[in-house]
Amino acid sequence: MIVDNRPTTGGTAAVPRASRRFQRLRQDKLLVALGVPGATALILFQYLPLLGNIIAFQDYEPYLGIAEAPFVGLQNFSFLWDGNPAFLTAVANTLILTVVQTIFVFPVPLLLALLLNSLAGERLKRLLQSILYLPHFLSWVIVVAIFQQMLGNAGMLNTFLVQNDLPMIEIIGVPELFKALLTSQVIWKDAGWGTIIFLAALAQINQEQYEASAVDGANGRQRLWHITLPSLKGIIILLLILRLGDSLSVGFEQIILQQGPVGAEASEVLDTWVYNYGIVGGDWGMATAAGLVKSVVGVLIVIGANKLAHMFGEQGVYQK
Repeated sequence: MIVDNRPTTGGTAAVPRASRRFQRLRQDKLLVALGVPGATALILFQYLPLLGNIIAFQDYEPYLGIAEAPFVGLQNFSFLWDGNPAFLTAVANTLILTVVQTIFVFPVPLLLALLLNSLAGERLKRLLQSILYLPHFLSWVIVVAIFQQMLGNAGMLNTFLVQNDLPMIEIIGVPELFKALLTSQVIWKDAGWGTIIFLAALAQINQEQYEASAVDGANGRQRLWHITLPSLKGIIILLLILRLGDSLSVGFEQIILQQGPVGAEASEVLDTWVYNYGIVGGDWGMATAAGLVKSVVGVLIVIGANKLAHMFGEQGVYQK
């Protein structure tokens, strides 16, 4: 009598696979336990609130609630095709700020990281890093107040000019300079913090490449162009994609604090338009619809930029 000892197929084949997964979880139980609080917070405060986007298709009133609010279809999206002047102004200002800040803000952390990395003294490097990081921990209320005290009509700069019989320079409250002011504030506040990632990437570059290139006669500019920047290409593309995904959010708190003196025409962006015409105006459905449109456009930008990164042979945010 011949006995077949081969494992049977079917439901029993899945048992070893499930057992292996359970063993992996047991082995990594400390990492899983550390990740549970963050995952729980992410689900509760990021994913579950997405269900509230149903308001975009309702005539929502807070006293009625989502369950009782009547559905109105795409009526709340009428601002997209009605040619609302305030909405078009907000879109134009948002796009201009997005382009300006992508061009002038994004490269600054990289340049700072390269400069800091070139310093020979470790103590001096740490001191400068600490000085550059500090503004990131200040709230926008404090940052705006500092700029007003420095550049306002009664600020330090104009006080010095008046005391020396020189003409005053109006910067705060001038609509034509508002976008440049916003960009300079973002650079001052967040550029130092953004250098952390680039400094970490620079530390991973094999120093033997620099030594070999120096032996071959390469100068500093050639080493930067042929070794440093190619080594940072992946992280630069990754951060640029993430920047583009968040590009339509150009600083609600920063702008709303300074919107009064310059007026809505120069300062209105999508986030402030949602606040002024949706929340303050009481049209909750329209506010949610505008936010939903902005989020969808941001996702499409990330997907498109990621596809472009794949075309250049980079991994991007996610693999193919």
